[in-house]
Amino acid sequence: MVGLTKQQKTVVFGSWLGWSLDGYDLVLMLLVIPLISQLFFPLENPTFALLATFAAYVITLIMRPFGGAFFGNFGDKYGRKKTMMITIIGFSIATAATGLLPTWTMVGVLAPIFFIMLRFLQGFFAGGEWGSGAVITMETAPKQKRGLLSGFLQSGFNFGFVMAAVAFNFAVNLFPDDQFADIGWRIMFFTGIIPGLVALFIRIKMDESPVWKEKQLQKHNAVTPFKKLFLDKTLRKHFFFALVVMTGLMYAYYTTMGFYPTFLQNYIHLDKSEVGLLMIVGTTTSLFGQIFSGYLSQFWGRRKTIAIFAISAIVIAIPAFYGIYHATSNFERILYTIILIMASTSGFGPIPAFLSERFPTDIRNSASGFVYNGGLIFGSWAPLIAVSLLAESGDLLPYLIGLNLIIGSVIILVGAKINSETKDIDIKK
Repeated sequence: MVGLTKQQKTVVFGSWLGWSLDGYDLVLMLLVIPLISQLFFPLENPTFALLATFAAYVITLIMRPFGGAFFGNFGDKYGRKKTMMITIIGFSIATAATGLLPTWTMVGVLAPIFFIMLRFLQGFFAGGEWGSGAVITMETAPKQKRGLLSGFLQSGFNFGFVMAAVAFNFAVNLFPDDQFADIGWRIMFFTGIIPGLVALFIRIKMDESPVWKEKQLQKHNAVTPFKKLFLDKTLRKHFFFALVVMTGLMYAYYTTMGFYPTFLQNYIHLDKSEVGLLMIVGTTTSLFGQIFSGYLSQFWGRRKTIAIFAISAIVIAIPAFYGIYHATSNFERILYTIILIMASTSGFGPIPAFLSERFPTDIRNSASGFVYNGGLIFGSWAPLIAVSLLAESGDLLPYLIGLNLIIGSVIILVGAKINSETKDIDIKK
């Protein structure tokens, strides 16, 4: 973080830590979905149980756009910092409370109801986290560093992913078999409150966005953010064009990282420790890939960088899944995992800058947060579609899941084509 002031570094790390907790919770859920399906949705058909659990997960993700809209509006009116204080407290508590939930054997049908209600709450607060963190960082950062900081900020999710994979690997070895089902998974969720408390402490020391404060002095908030967004033809076009990019990115992400733990456990039949290792490899790859792509976007532009990684995902999709499915050693699986995840997730690196640069200050939090989380409405269905396609697929399995990734990547390319370049704009407008 060379060249940043102390306050700029505080803003960057305060936002990054919150995103890390979000990533920790998201991947933790994906890693334990096979177990959750048994504990909370004990259906006779294991495929239906998986579908029910993924459906609950998807419904939770769909709450995120509503959180993004609510807290984005709050952030545009009352400040980015206040919003970030509320969201980090809300979803830290929701993450830790997941570890307290009773299972089906304890309370019967109430178990999935409690599970879904708590995940709704988590999704709502987490939805407000991204927009506020992205815009306060981009509004505080020097223009020549927005690309790199965009990639670093987005990598916070992946740091959380790595921590979740490490925690999962540690827990399955510390609590083998039935012990993990009884207590191991609960402890993993309890630990989620730790990064939340650290992030809260850092955010207390943060200053409010100088760009937002300047705009407040000009009293440009007479019209509500969403009214301005959807009544203005140009802003409305920016919104829907950006939504295409986010839909494709989310669909590609949930086809790979989102579905990967289940793919490895239920279809390749790897044990939990092998799955944990491959998830650590995948999330570490994604972390560095997003920092790298954010950095590249400062030279190539946001659109071109996103498009290049989408093209690479199209090229390697089927060969990579075929290689993973037929691999005979961990070395082969690790190699194909690195290739697959680098191509399919690195496009997220420029996104905090890409979205923050598209909208004016008085609606930036609302619009950016809603677009980012809005991509989940369509993109997060990828695991459900994958499970449905693969139920009776046999030898076609790697081709079908590869095709699923290609679909998401083509949507990204369309979005990159129709959007304008923004890397050199003045974000103070």
